[in-house]
Amino acid sequence: MPSLRLPTGAPSLADAVAQAVRDGVASGELVPDRTYSVYQLAELLGVSRSPVREGLLRLAEAGLVAIRRNRGFSVLPPRAHDVEEIVEIRLALEPAAARKAATGGTDGEHAAIRVALDAMAAAAARGDEASFWPADRALHDLLLRAAGNGRAAAIVAQLRATTALLGPPTTASGRTLAEIHAEHEPVVAAVLARDGAAAEAAMRTHLEATGALLVSHLRARPPH
Repeated sequence: MPSLRLPTGAPSLADAVAQAVRDGVASGELVPDRTYSVYQLAELLGVSRSPVREGLLRLAEAGLVAIRRNRGFSVLPPRAHDVEEIVEIRLALEPAAARKAATGGTDGEHAAIRVALDAMAAAAARGDEASFWPADRALHDLLLRAAGNGRAAAIVAQLRATTALLGPPTTASGRTLAEIHAEHEPVVAAVLARDGAAAEAAMRTHLEATGALLVSHLRARPPH
């Protein structure tokens, strides 16, 4: 039986179930090509079957699990193509948003962006991945919201959650936290200088580098 834990702080039980499954895949407790029972998952997490089914449906819509009728569900093996699609969508949203955040963001929004970058730097200096990735997510979210696009921020947050399930972070490919922080520095510097063109170019460079590393790592993995 896999060992799974229901996370705290999720907006709903269904969200918590979805995150528990993501965490189970990331830790190797749930593996592709094996069918798991909805009843078993509900018992493991100590919840009813209804939020389990709802959480699994959300993951199925994202292409992360397959629902096996009257049998349960299975985790889908990660594919490099999935990451390529996600990066393509992010490239359509985030570089343009960085430009708008630079030219149209308020002083308060720019200050919050600076704080998020500083939090990344502090976490990188400590080698603290548990603090680094939330600060990274916060920075991207703040940039999108400073561009006035809350829907894009929600889309990117979901895409990043999907990416987290598809494979390990780019630190697994040898990129250090300090190097990842350094990629964000020119984005933030351009935003704070209100240089829209430079902010857009720096964000594009960062996302393309991240996408290339994630795809390369997935393609290098042995098949299940």
